[in-house]
Amino acid sequence: MNISLSTFRKLVPLAALALSAAALPLAPARSAPPASQPSSVDQAIAALRAISTMRADFVQTDRKGQRIAGVMTLQRPGRIRFQYQKGVPLLIVSDGAALTLIDYEVRQVQRWPIRNSPLGALLDPNKDVARFARPIATGNPGVLSVEIKDPRHPEYGTITMVMVKNAAAPGGFALDSWVSFDAQAARTSVRLTNQQYGIAVPANTFRWNDPRLPTRR
Repeated sequence: MNISLSTFRKLVPLAALALSAAALPLAPARSAPPASQPSSVDQAIAALRAISTMRADFVQTDRKGQRIAGVMTLQRPGRIRFQYQKGVPLLIVSDGAALTLIDYEVRQVQRWPIRNSPLGALLDPNKDVARFARPIATGNPGVLSVEIKDPRHPEYGTITMVMVKNAAAPGGFALDSWVSFDAQAARTSVRLTNQQYGIAVPANTFRWNDPRLPTRR
């Protein structure tokens, strides 16, 4: 582990909010391009929404370069789990309505509404992500980059997603990474590897043990 737990506790809420944040209600104030020439925003959103289930390894990095790893499991609509590496007593789980951070060491639970953060498109198929999205030029037709930010709610932060062309991905582009900034400009990046799509996901994947109670949630 290349990060102190005390430091990590400060950046986890940012990562959590960023993760649920792509579900923001986002339709660009521009005329739609011809169907034969979809914009990079349209392509990215279509690729995200083509995902039914996914599992991937991830490395999360803060602005000081401190890193921590784990496994992300996704089941649309609305469910996601970030299982951090051994020795990190933290877990992030989304049940479709809220993102929950469970800290088993200090026996605390924090929750954020998904609508108040930046991977909402990934979690909520009914949200119009394009409304607050803008393409970021990459100079490579095989790489899409899209920034999502709601100017009416700067407290939600900003997330920039990067997708790489991949025939094995459901929508033709694989979610590769994202960078998020909170309202105080604190930066967190997440990089995915070993993406697997269309996998069977057990129902108990998105359950968690409540450290405040003796019962299982």
